Amino acid sequence: MAAPRKGYRYIQPEALARVARLNLVARSVVEGFISGLHRSPFRGFSVEFAEHREYMPGDNVKDVDWQVFGRTDRFYVKQYEEETNLKAHILLDVSSSMSYKSDEHGLTKLEYACYLAACLSYLMIRQQDSVGLVCFDREIRHYIPPRATSTHLSLVLRHLETLQMGTGVTTNVSKTFHDLAEFIRRRGLLIVLSDLYDDPKEVIRGLRHFRYKKHEVILFHIFDKWELDFPYRKLSDFVDMETNEELQVDPRYVREEYRKQVQAFIDGYRRDCSTSRIEYVQTDTSVPYDFMLFAYLAKRKRLF
Repeated sequence: MAAPRKGYRYIQPEALARVARLNLVARSVVEGFISGLHRSPFRGFSVEFAEHREYMPGDNVKDVDWQVFGRTDRFYVKQYEEETNLKAHILLDVSSSMSYKSDEHGLTKLEYACYLAACLSYLMIRQQDSVGLVCFDREIRHYIPPRATSTHLSLVLRHLETLQMGTGVTTNVSKTFHDLAEFIRRRGLLIVLSDLYDDPKEVIRGLRHFRYKKHEVILFHIFDKWELDFPYRKLSDFVDMETNEELQVDPRYVREEYRKQVQAFIDGYRRDCSTSRIEYVQTDTSVPYDFMLFAYLAKRKRLF
């Protein structure tokens, strides 16, 4: 598969060149691995009807079952069990806290996540895997069903470039995860890109719901460097980007305790993900996303 055309903000050819030779392989999702390598070029060949589901924006109109529409006056699409390597969903947190950046010349957490989403989408479609995109904050804001074509990659990239966040938009990660666990019926790979600013116990319950449904889960926990180091020096007013709550703090008196709490926050997720067989990857926006991704994929490749 050729690289997508120039001009997409979140696709950088030099970054793709560093990671493109590595395959993203799910540990437990192996169904169709061999058959996917020999997928028929004929549309509809070796494809069996599985079930109906309600039409969602982004679905192909060709998949609408017009007979069902005639009976119910509602749009439903046919779902098929295709022969494919993998069906993946990228779950992208677009809540207000993801818009934070400490360096005016750097990336917000959302921009960093978008680069990851674009790069991972390219890699998976390149190896003939299907990839979809879910954008969420306190609810699902947009859903692009998984596909495995170059035109679908362009659709994903165009949507990433048009993402907008409102101010004061809170996160409800756990509810989104529970809703998606029931909605995504065929097991596959789920890639979560978020700062996870929600109740950790509830978030883990949502992630375990995915595992209960036999999904493979990779969690990229994204921070801004200053959120980790808290290098502020003078009395400052801090504003919660999701609730707009204000708090005046002298960093000299809270820095040590703040760092301990953040580390406990990270360690808790890392521990609970490990016991739930969820891959946990912590990063921050000061780490070049392509180098971080290359290191992760290289490590993952050595495990298989």
